Amino acid sequence: MQDRGHFMTELRNERSMNIDQMSVAESFDLINSEDATVPAAVAAAKPAIVAAIELVVAAFRAGGRLIYVGAGTSGRLGVVDASECPPTYLTPPEMVQGVIAGGMGAMFKAVEGAEDSEQGGADAMAEKKVGPNDVVFGIATGGSTPFVHGAIRYAKEHGAKTVFFACVPFEQFPDQADVSIRVLTGPEVITGSTRMKAGTATKLVLNMVTTIAMVQIGKVYENLMVDVNAYSNRKLIDRGGRIISRITGVDREKGLELLHAANGRVKTGIVMQLCGVSREEAEELLARHGGNVRAVIQNGR
Repeated sequence: MQDRGHFMTELRNERSMNIDQMSVAESFDLINSEDATVPAAVAAAKPAIVAAIELVVAAFRAGGRLIYVGAGTSGRLGVVDASECPPTYLTPPEMVQGVIAGGMGAMFKAVEGAEDSEQGGADAMAEKKVGPNDVVFGIATGGSTPFVHGAIRYAKEHGAKTVFFACVPFEQFPDQADVSIRVLTGPEVITGSTRMKAGTATKLVLNMVTTIAMVQIGKVYENLMVDVNAYSNRKLIDRGGRIISRITGVDREKGLELLHAANGRVKTGIVMQLCGVSREEAEELLARHGGNVRAVIQNGR
């Protein structure tokens, strides 16, 4: 068994050596100050993060998928990010997916040993039929998870682009991905508990990856989620109507009326109003311009 004691995420944090003797308020201040270091660590990895996002954008434009792969907290965060894309950006469920070692049951209860199988990661990618249009994004904050490395290996062998995310330096545990993101968050307050700073860094990076990629493919106009799945709940119906109202200048009631006339499609409602066209014509215009509202508005009919 490999000794991982020298890995950055396994080192002891000198500032928290006596956390077991601190008051609740003192513990809060310590953890809060440690968490405050995470954004700078993410910023330091900007070139790799940008390169990863560009791979994802290219995959989406080619009709491909983003598939997150991880174990434990890393796998759960990938599944969470993937699950939030359909309601926020009206993406098909298969466009962004999360794979967690041990299967979906591991979202709620640890499946011990599942992360130790490199073949298991490869098998998971085979089951997804990973190919040249896809991006497989491995998440292993400690760097060594065999399940993730197996998934990356299989993906590369089958022509997919690959990204690897870890919170240890490359030299501590290398990877074979096309893009290697290393966000060095340092020793955790509780030694080895990578659900803390490393988990926070993971969430920040995954937020950036899908958000920026969705913006790039036209899912956002200005800073409004014009592809929101407005019919998924009352809150989003209200938001969809308000978005139409804000962009077109009509009142909220008219915005909701347009939303319903557009069958819940915010983009369609916007184009109907601004271009003075029917729902069918609005959908045709959007299709002609790759779903980009700004392009439709600028080019008119």
